Amino acid sequence: MGKSNPWIPTWSAGKNDWVIDFRVEGKRFRKNLRIRDKNLRSTAMQKARNIYKKAWRDAGSSNREKKVSTFKAVAELYIQQGGEERFLPKIVKHFGPHIRVDEISHLDIARAARAIYPDAKPETVRRQLRVPIKAVQNFAAGRRREKIPDTRRTRWLTPEEAERLLVTAADPEAINLRDPNLETLRKITFMLGSGAGPGETMAALGENWNPATREWWLEGTKTVFRARYVLLPIRAVELIGKIPDSGPAFPAPDGQTYTFRKNRGGQMAVAFNKVRDAAGLGKAVTPYVLRHTRHSWMYAMTKDWGDLLDQGGWNRSDTANRYRKITPDDLGHRLLEHGWDFRRDPGASVRFGEKVSLRIPPDTS
Repeated sequence: MGKSNPWIPTWSAGKNDWVIDFRVEGKRFRKNLRIRDKNLRSTAMQKARNIYKKAWRDAGSSNREKKVSTFKAVAELYIQQGGEERFLPKIVKHFGPHIRVDEISHLDIARAARAIYPDAKPETVRRQLRVPIKAVQNFAAGRRREKIPDTRRTRWLTPEEAERLLVTAADPEAINLRDPNLETLRKITFMLGSGAGPGETMAALGENWNPATREWWLEGTKTVFRARYVLLPIRAVELIGKIPDSGPAFPAPDGQTYTFRKNRGGQMAVAFNKVRDAAGLGKAVTPYVLRHTRHSWMYAMTKDWGDLLDQGGWNRSDTANRYRKITPDDLGHRLLEHGWDFRRDPGASVRFGEKVSLRIPPDTS
């Protein structure tokens, strides 16, 4: 059975000194105290006790340090758990395999920016260096927001369904909808062309329209959408028709300006639902589905992820991921057949046959 106080020193006549001999966490401490007077036992006891306490403090610190993983190891776990990998390899390479995740300071990040991105703009450094490092550190500290798998099915309209909706909205009298100026058709078209939400559509201002570039400035909302420019395809511009120079661009069917409420997007639902039902579309098709439709259409045609994020206006990019995988491969061609072209630069027009090359076999007769 071990001593209750293993640090207590003993007098060694051979060494003419007080001696300690104990272990802390497997490490042996055996040394002379250099107190060469047998009568100074209390002094030796105090010094031995201090050495023993310090040994345990050092052992605790060492254990804590061992529990803190390296940035490289945490980054690998972060990626395995679904974290963004794109910019981390350069960062890990710069810091090497040994630096702890909690050791990287603001100065270290500044030095890394100078080494990895010497000519980059501050926003690039923030996005490609500071944000990934912070994400890994938050992951190590258990502060990472857990991603919930996106299992929600996003309803969007096929070009054929949208055509039925537009044709119905273009003849409101046939469905007993009092809409002499076709304002419901204009709003449906604007949302299909811009991806604006219902509330954004009713708040859209004529002075924010740039006909030269076919871009509309949407001022965004406090919590849902960022302010942004959206590009309208030519067909949307043609169906919307005349746009006022200033003021609300899309009034109610009776021509009156909307009075905004907390849930202002629902104010167009009555007229929209009447058109939807007459077009034979189910109740799952709400005004908001038009926003989903536009972004599904645009990405299917352009495959431009950056443009999707810019024009979608999401405060987080997670939501935009669903628009990359919910449409069939032929959707872009079908959209062109119906006159919807979301490409910023479709290229110069060509005559039939200009891009066709025929290889005529030689005459062997």
